[in-house]
Amino acid sequence: MKPLLAFLAFLLCAGPVFASIGAEPPLVDKVLVVKSEQKLHLLRQDRIIKSYRVSLGKQDGPKQYEGDQRTPEGTYWINWRQHSKKYHLAMHISYPNASDLKRAYQLNKPVGGMIMLHGTPTDEEYPEWFFHTLNWTDGCIALTNDDMREIWELVKDNTMIEIRP
Repeated sequence: MKPLLAFLAFLLCAGPVFASIGAEPPLVDKVLVVKSEQKLHLLRQDRIIKSYRVSLGKQDGPKQYEGDQRTPEGTYWINWRQHSKKYHLAMHISYPNASDLKRAYQLNKPVGGMIMLHGTPTDEEYPEWFFHTLNWTDGCIALTNDDMREIWELVKDNTMIEIRP
């Protein structure tokens, strides 16, 4: 009987270890952007594990419609990615959500799309640090190329991204 109890105790303690083999949860389970701080935070279980400075849309406030040069606010998903000739690496944000569609409809404007988390252009006239010091996008969220490479590795597709004012 004692060997059986010892074996059961072992299974209770070791079970979570065996269950996690090959089923490692993603390092990052949420991306949080706080526009007023110009920060992007990577979170795991509601704890910030890394933060980055970001550049945003040229205009303040939440995105209203296509072409307003504002970064959206709300809850979205990073749903696909691509290598970009112009912006190094790019991860698509699932804008628009239902609220965005309703707002644009009420304004009788096109809602737009192609909001991305991306790197910085390679430009012989303007070095990377120049872009990193101002808000220059048409509504996307931009990082240095080094930061974007790191995020590319840490954040998987279908990760939630919340963008706050």
